[in-house]
Formats: sequence, structure tokens, C-alpha cells
Amino acid sequence: MKTRTVWIVLLSVIATLVVVFLALNLSAGEKHIEEKLERLYATDAPQFRRSMDVLLGPPFVEGNRTQVLVNGDEIFPAMLEAIRAARSSITFETYIYWSGTIGREFADALTERARAGVKVHVLLDWIGSVKMEDGFIDELERAGVEVERYHEPHWSNFGRLNNRTHRKLLVVDGTVGFTGGVGIADQWRGNAQDGEHWRDTHFRIEGPVVAQIQAVFMDNWIKSTGNVLHGELYFPALQPRGDQPAQMFSSSPTGGSESMRLMYLMAITAAERSIHLSASYFVPDELAIRALAAAARRGVKVQIILPGQEIDAEVVRRASRSRWGELLEAGVEIGEYQDTMFHCKVLVVDTLLVSVGSTNFDNRSLSLNDEANLNVLHAGFAERQIEIFEQDLRRTRPVTLQAWERRPWQEKLVEQLASLLGSQL
Repeated sequence: MKTRTVWIVLLSVIATLVVVFLALNLSAGEKHIEEKLERLYATDAPQFRRSMDVLLGPPFVEGNRTQVLVNGDEIFPAMLEAIRAARSSITFETYIYWSGTIGREFADALTERARAGVKVHVLLDWIGSVKMEDGFIDELERAGVEVERYHEPHWSNFGRLNNRTHRKLLVVDGTVGFTGGVGIADQWRGNAQDGEHWRDTHFRIEGPVVAQIQAVFMDNWIKSTGNVLHGELYFPALQPRGDQPAQMFSSSPTGGSESMRLMYLMAITAAERSIHLSASYFVPDELAIRALAAAARRGVKVQIILPGQEIDAEVVRRASRSRWGELLEAGVEIGEYQDTMFHCKVLVVDTLLVSVGSTNFDNRSLSLNDEANLNVLHAGFAERQIEIFEQDLRRTRPVTLQAWERRPWQEKLVEQLASLLGSQL
């Protein structure tokens, strides 16, 4: 009888812990924006920039230059070149870091710089780096690289295991920054030429906004280590390098989780002429759907490129497709990318605002993960992103309202079931 009682108590404790774990990790924490934003100004109005300044955090700063890098053949050489040229410091935060040939190249470059006396700090998401060989981390640490795993399972972060860092940030010598959608894995190599080589875009940045990128890295570095990296090695005086106003801002469930959602809603609501959205994971909530549909109904040309059948998370695609009805009815154009996984995360509004970074158009990015985006207000830069968007659009299969409505009932059922998981996707 005693043994049975002990087992009942033990099972009760385990059940209680499971319930607490789910309650802590499946809730978004902070309140969501619940009301539709009122349209008060356009993207080219001074008030739009002022609102972005005060509501998203750091203000736009002048004098920046942002270079777009298309696919692994351009992205990885540029990142590795910057790392190999480092003279004082390297700070690197990423979600995906897997073993493979490109993982080896990055590990070799980082260890070589650390042995040369460069201060190297690497922050890896624990879940995103589970496919990384322990040997890589051992090599990095033996060379003097400081490596931290974000939210590695431990009793102290029991309530935050569902909060991942999805940020993709690299800053070299405090003067050159990188952000975008790419992870450190062989799937991102090549030029999106087949299903084994993904389509993605990354960005190289110089100018005063690099200090803001560095500050975003420091946010999670301090959370993970308690150490503050500062001084000339990390925050040198930065001179103008171009003519682009830019702003780097972040979001996190532990503070400002609504910043990213607010940015998307503000930009979509302010749009007058066009919205070009490249999204690798697109599971919009009702507020976002209404904002995009309202933009299309007032005459804004809204085009969205999403992954097709080549996707690494089929449940996300299924949940996404269940939500397209109102968008298609309003005249939003949706194209599914063919041949390989489409992993881009780029928003262009009115050929003026460009927002790029790690953020997906889903609740996981907008409420659960730590994310970071670079906003650039520059017509020439926006025009270049639209050129790339139109090249991608030619590799898509258009989705019509008629085809969407006529899909088999079995597909509709599966998609509706997947949509129930939307808060976690």
C-alpha cells in the first residue's frame, strides 16, 4: 500500500510539473495588440519615421550603407571574409548552426582569429544548434572563443524553454554588421539551383547603425552570461559610410515582444502604393490579415512570395494555406516558390521602407522568439530589393482564389487542424 501511495504522489508531482511547463511555455506572456491601427500618415510622411523612432526603440541614424547578398555563394564568402579580417572583436549570434562543410569553415575562421588575439564571442540557440558536433564547440573553446548556448535546458530557465533566439547577427570590430535569414548549414550553400540549396538573402551593413546591431547582440549576451562587453573593442566611433537612414530594433518575450508586430502593422497600414513581402513562414493572425486585405482594397498592390511544396516545416505551410481566403478575395497576389526552399524574410513598402532580418510572419517570431530586424528608408535600396523580388516571383506558382476554394476537402481539413497550432508556429 505504501509503495502504491508513493507512486501516486510521484505521478501527481510529474503531472503538475508538466502542466506548469506547458502553462509557462505555451503562453505568449505580454498582451497582444488587439485593435486595428488607424491610418494617419503614409510611409513618406515625416510622422511615419518619427513614430518608428519612438515606438520601436532606437531612432533611425543617417550615413549607412547596406549591401544585399543573394544566396550562399554571395553570403558566406562575405561573412567569412569579414571574420578573417577581424582585428579586435567578433560577436556572432545565430539560431541554426549545424555540422557540415560550411560549419567547419566558420569554426576554422573563428578559432584562427581567437588564437590571433581577437576577442570572439559566439551565442548559439540551444535547439537551433543541436545538430552541431560537440567537437566544433570544444575546438572553439580551446582556441579561446567564448561560446554560450541560449536557454539550454536547466531548472533556472524552466519557464523559458519555448523562448528561442532566432536572431542572425554578426558584428566584426564593431564596424561591419550582417543580418538576414541565413543559418550556418550546408542547405544555404550554392545559388538556390536545386532542392538541396535554399533560396535566402542576407545583408552586409556599415555605418553608425552597426552600433545598434551590436547593442542587440549585447542584449542576449548579458542575459546569457551576465557580462557586459563594452569599450572601443565593441563600440568604436563610427563614421558615415553611405546615405541610408537605418534603424536596428529587436523584440523578445522578456521585453518588447510586440515591437515586431507593431512594425509590420504600422508599415502595412501606412502603405499607399505597394507591399512586397517575402516570407519563409507565413501564418498571419486576424489583425495582420485584415491589415493586408485593407491595404489591397484601398488600391495598394500587395504581392507575397511564400515557400511551395519544398518546405522544411509542412505543418506551417498547411496552417498558412488555411488563412489565405480573405487575402485572395481582397486582391492580394500570392505566389508559391518552386524548386527549392524559400527562406527569405524581406518587407518592402512603397519603394521606400525595407525591413530585413530574422523575423518570420508568424506568431512564433512575433511573440515567442527573440528577433531582430534592420529597417532602411531609402528609395534606391528599396528598388534593388524589388528587382530581386520580381526575379523570385518568376519562379513562383501563382495561387488563385478559385484554385484555393476548390482544393480537396481532405486538404482543407488538414489545413484547419494545422491552423489550430498557429500560436506555436
